Amino acid sequence: MTNLYRQTILPVLSLFTSLGTLVCCALPALFVTLGMGAALAGLVSNAPWLVWLSAHKIWVFGVAGFMLAAAATLQWRARNAPCPADPAKARACMLMRKVSWWILGISIVVYAIGFFFAFVAVRVL
Repeated sequence: MTNLYRQTILPVLSLFTSLGTLVCCALPALFVTLGMGAALAGLVSNAPWLVWLSAHKIWVFGVAGFMLAAAATLQWRARNAPCPADPAKARACMLMRKVSWWILGISIVVYAIGFFFAFVAVRVL
């Protein structure tokens, strides 16, 4: 169970928290930049929790950053863990390692995009 937690559950949770940062800050900025303010207003009226996420973006990014750091740490520590001796299980083990690294990488990219729009683009643009 611990190996499953390290290789799949935590990277997937970090992906969801990273998507929260993207929805919180990058999506509204993209809509406004593309001149789709009415679409953003419709989105906020149908999903009012987006306003709460935007108002608490420091907490959202803090939790997401913590989850990403924890996932990356556990992935790094488990990188040389042995896989089962059975060839089929060993292939599945190696495939899951690759998939979890990809999920973690995508999560970091999504987090960086959200961070840019939440904190950098506001000051630059």
